[in-house]
Amino acid sequence: MADLDVDVVVIGAGPVGENVADRAHQQGLSAAVVEAGLVGGECSYYACIPSKALLRPVDLKAAVDRMPGVDAGPVDAAKVFERRDQFANPDDSGQADWLDGAGITLLRGRGRITGERAVAVEHADGTTTDVAARYVVVATGSVPTYPPVDGIADVDAWTNREVTQASHVPDSLLVLGGGVVGVEMATAYQRLGSRVTVVQHGERLVPGVEPEAARRLQASLEADGVDVRLGTSMTAVKRDGAEVVASLDDGTELRGAELLVAAGRRPGTADLGLDTVGLEPGKPLDADETTTVQGDWLYAVGDASTGAKLTHMGKYQARICGDVLVARSKGASVGGRYAKTATTTEQTAVPQVIFTDPQIAAVGHTEASAQQAGLHVRAVSYEIGNTAGGSLHADGYDGFATIVVDTDREVIVGATFVGQDVADMVHGATIAIVGEVPLARLWHAVPSFPTMSEVWLRLLETYGM
Repeated sequence: MADLDVDVVVIGAGPVGENVADRAHQQGLSAAVVEAGLVGGECSYYACIPSKALLRPVDLKAAVDRMPGVDAGPVDAAKVFERRDQFANPDDSGQADWLDGAGITLLRGRGRITGERAVAVEHADGTTTDVAARYVVVATGSVPTYPPVDGIADVDAWTNREVTQASHVPDSLLVLGGGVVGVEMATAYQRLGSRVTVVQHGERLVPGVEPEAARRLQASLEADGVDVRLGTSMTAVKRDGAEVVASLDDGTELRGAELLVAAGRRPGTADLGLDTVGLEPGKPLDADETTTVQGDWLYAVGDASTGAKLTHMGKYQARICGDVLVARSKGASVGGRYAKTATTTEQTAVPQVIFTDPQIAAVGHTEASAQQAGLHVRAVSYEIGNTAGGSLHADGYDGFATIVVDTDREVIVGATFVGQDVADMVHGATIAIVGEVPLARLWHAVPSFPTMSEVWLRLLETYGM
């Protein structure tokens, strides 16, 4: 006999897992969520929210510095950390209260699948709650990966958790990895007063974006004083007193007060009992467009699945999952407004913003990825600073927009915006791509003057409409 019998049990109470449980419960299913750490997950306390809280003040300072007649003064790091704590204080009582108010059962402890439709929750006091559920959803997120660097396990390196929750600015910071976490935290800490060095194995930063976007980001980081080392790797690290000493494969040596490991993440599926149902632990769960992994009872969403590793995409998957569970509980066909387009959206219309300076906001294909997908495309770009809105927004505005057009269908399949304050421009491109709006129709979407959105008109003119 199970201690708890519910329609849906979700392992992982981050924003993705919470959304599954809430969406299913709002439509009549009983739901429980299991969480071994903080309710609200990685995004709320150690990733999206605190990192943006650290970046916004230094971003605003840089923006003011570009505007004659305005003096922002120096950044007060202590006040930046204090404001960060208002958004990401690791106290999850508010999140737990929300679950309770929503009628969702919270089980604090480590959840493991013990068989089909069965989960055991091991609590901190040593007791266990056995849960029987019609549907089990894995929403356990991801954990940092450590590259094979000699000594890396012995130097108390920072991960995204330590760097976003730090209470001091180290005199110097070594960053291993030039992906999103690496470049965002390099931006924040260099401008808060640290001396930052980024070591990137690849030949450019954030390799998934358009090459020109990566080039301008690197130029901006270096202008701030960040030492960017491309095409090189750390081979060994050790502590020498208060410093971390890193040896590189080119024979040089770096020293820093702290080392941030930002070299990627892996699904948090290693200790879930997946082997009890014939699945391999530690791997991403292969979920289909309905988020189904196995039979009609096991589902996966967010970083634990094979989908895009972004909070907003995980929440999109969560909405699909909740609707699928409700449909199956009623014996109805699975589909509807989410499931029928999930695969297309995941493959061709994933938006992302990198909150560096310049910001990089992109959705869909780059020119290279579109060509690799076999599409016939033409990419056109335009300098945002050459629009009235861009030139008014900041003196010497440095940024550009690119659209990638499928020339067979005359629709946009990718867009990238680079520059100060471009983050919110990406959603217009997302709508155009998801809606497959023909360029001939998009021509009639008139941008307001004088705003940076005028770049849309200039892109269409450049393309030749």
